[in-house]
Amino acid sequence: MIERPFRVLGLQQVALGALELEPQLSLWCDLLGLNVTGEFESANENVREQILELGAGPLRVELDLMQPLDAQAKPRVHEPALNHFGIWIDDLVAAHAWLSERGVRFAPGGLRAGAAGHLVCFIHPKPSTEAPVSGNGVLIELVQAPPEVIEAFATLARSALPRLA
Repeated sequence: MIERPFRVLGLQQVALGALELEPQLSLWCDLLGLNVTGEFESANENVREQILELGAGPLRVELDLMQPLDAQAKPRVHEPALNHFGIWIDDLVAAHAWLSERGVRFAPGGLRAGAAGHLVCFIHPKPSTEAPVSGNGVLIELVQAPPEVIEAFATLARSALPRLA
């Protein structure tokens, strides 16, 4: 087992892209009953998105419905339709440094504030000569977990221990 200076806590988000937001909103909000909890737009990331939530409390999962601002520009947030998924990390700065030292390729932009305001970075879907480790075709977002999420996962782990013994 490899010792790491960080832990992956759980699923933080799933991002779905399409050329238009309205059909996605119709399905997820009108038919399935989710509520829009935030919005994000970035010309640099070529995205307009609506943020929804599945579940409640610190273990809720964010669902980002994304539409490109310009369908011809990059990044093409609608291709593939499952654009990326995010995972909670308990120490993102340590994770980024440790993974970089081991050849993980990160997408341009480095550590930065994400759509929901958390510190994020992305593991690139494709390897490069300089950084041969990638997401193997999948964009993976690493998200700094806030203290309440770290504690919620710790509590969940502690409560599961008696059942595992």
